[in-house]
Amino acid sequence: MTRLFNDPATFTEDMLEGFLDANSRYVVGVPGGVVRAASTPEGKATVVVGGGSGHYPAFCGVVGRGFADGAVVGNIFTSPSADDAASVARAVDNGGGVLLTTGNYAGDVMNFGLAVQKLRSEGIDARYLAVTDDIASAPLDQIEKRRGIAGDFTVFRCASAAADFGYPMDDVERVGIAANDATRTLGVAFDGCTMPGAGDPLFSVDKGTMGLGLGIHGEPGVSSHEMPTAAELADLLVDGVLVEKPAGSSDRIAVILNGLGRTKYEELFVVWQTVARRLREAGYTVVDPEVGELVTSLDMAGCSLTIMWLDDELERFWTAPADTPAYRKGVVAADAGERRSASTAAAAGADTLPESDELSRECARFVLKSLDALAERMVSAEDELGRIDAVAGDGDHGRGMVKGTAAARLAALDAADRQGGTGSVLAAAGSAWAAKAGGTSGVLWGAALTAIGNRLGNNGTPGNIDVAEALRAGYSALTSLGGASLGDKTMLDALDPFVGAVETSVASGKDWRSAWSDAVAVAQKAAVDTADLRPKVGRARPLAERSVGTPDAGAVSMAMSVATVAELFTNQGIAS
Repeated sequence: MTRLFNDPATFTEDMLEGFLDANSRYVVGVPGGVVRAASTPEGKATVVVGGGSGHYPAFCGVVGRGFADGAVVGNIFTSPSADDAASVARAVDNGGGVLLTTGNYAGDVMNFGLAVQKLRSEGIDARYLAVTDDIASAPLDQIEKRRGIAGDFTVFRCASAAADFGYPMDDVERVGIAANDATRTLGVAFDGCTMPGAGDPLFSVDKGTMGLGLGIHGEPGVSSHEMPTAAELADLLVDGVLVEKPAGSSDRIAVILNGLGRTKYEELFVVWQTVARRLREAGYTVVDPEVGELVTSLDMAGCSLTIMWLDDELERFWTAPADTPAYRKGVVAADAGERRSASTAAAAGADTLPESDELSRECARFVLKSLDALAERMVSAEDELGRIDAVAGDGDHGRGMVKGTAAARLAALDAADRQGGTGSVLAAAGSAWAAKAGGTSGVLWGAALTAIGNRLGNNGTPGNIDVAEALRAGYSALTSLGGASLGDKTMLDALDPFVGAVETSVASGKDWRSAWSDAVAVAQKAAVDTADLRPKVGRARPLAERSVGTPDAGAVSMAMSVATVAELFTNQGIAS
């Protein structure tokens, strides 16, 4: 288990401070992550990698010459926010454009996609690439749904080397896509990983068995198998990956036998003995193999086999020199750029808020009370939400809700202190929630609160129709951004019937507070009913069968949230 920490809530921040100090000759910190210590040469195409923490050496450990220009660092197993991704990209860009690349996880795709939109609006040539190497997470005809696991490393490596060779952005992106198309991975787990401060692992494996098809965010395997010998495991991995050889590929391959965090190097070498023999007997030439920990999952016990089929160009980049905190190969020429300062510029002053009247500021005070209550509720529910999420996901939903609500209440308080009205306070809360919680639910909650605030505005007291329409605007923002549908086993499955019930009651003449309170039971029942659904999107999708019987954590927290707000109507005597 993860034993060494101070406060589990600040594990990532504490880790990053230590990492930056220990590797100051390679990297410096910027808001959202780390970048190379040397400044970017003018006109150079750059590559920014990233995702949640817990995967070291990925992702911050591969920032340096011959590899990534920067890494966005999220909370453990949680996507960084769009603001953080954009911040790191801005720090490395010097006119040549930025390729942002992550594994194919809903939160990463959403947040990095939003970052690309922001960067493009600022005139930066930004692109995004999601890695899809995990053959266990979707069939070949749905390859776009596959997760990115240890194959992240081959794709990041080749795209980054192309950028350092002086390739323009179009070609850097092309190389990254080619590397992804040529990469396949299959992994197994012998035991689950434990989040800092947690008493139990995110999943367990029955004695004498292993899980085939793991995820790197603490997701268990998609099927259970008897524990094999090292040679039998090697056969299973080799046969599983080779069957997916891309059409027209050569017989020269880059290979990674990757440890997940708790499997000893000596054990990996025992497995590699058979892997190497099997590959050579099959007629393959193995080029610069890597055996060790490259993309981990905290302290998970397990390993994975990655193969990238090479052409001349990919082989050139796979074997190119690199010098980073965690990965070194060959001899790299000295950086031509000047060394960056380890300190970053202070943030600009707070934005001026739109004018608001006293009625709207009074409503904003109720928003503050609601956010205070939500933050307290999520602290008490963190373990429960994490447990539910860990059944088929990565177990971070409770922590994300705690961080999101805490950040939202502080940002809302600041906006209210600056005489912000209802819309401004909700927008500030939404922006902070998305930035600090990260992940899929963080950015969705942020978008929903912002849309609700935009509809309510900063003048007057919202009426019954206003509130109903604002809830619908929040729902619409969430669906358009997240791409999920009703029945996909997400937070939508609790929000949709709740919003519908409020609209129906308001249309019949009820006050919005009464309508809201009455609709809570609808949301709660809908959240419970998600136990019967199979997830169709997100990290839980590859483990759909395991998810049946357990409600969706996002739907549960949504029902908790609307119930918490309703309690204020009664407990604090807020009249209709």
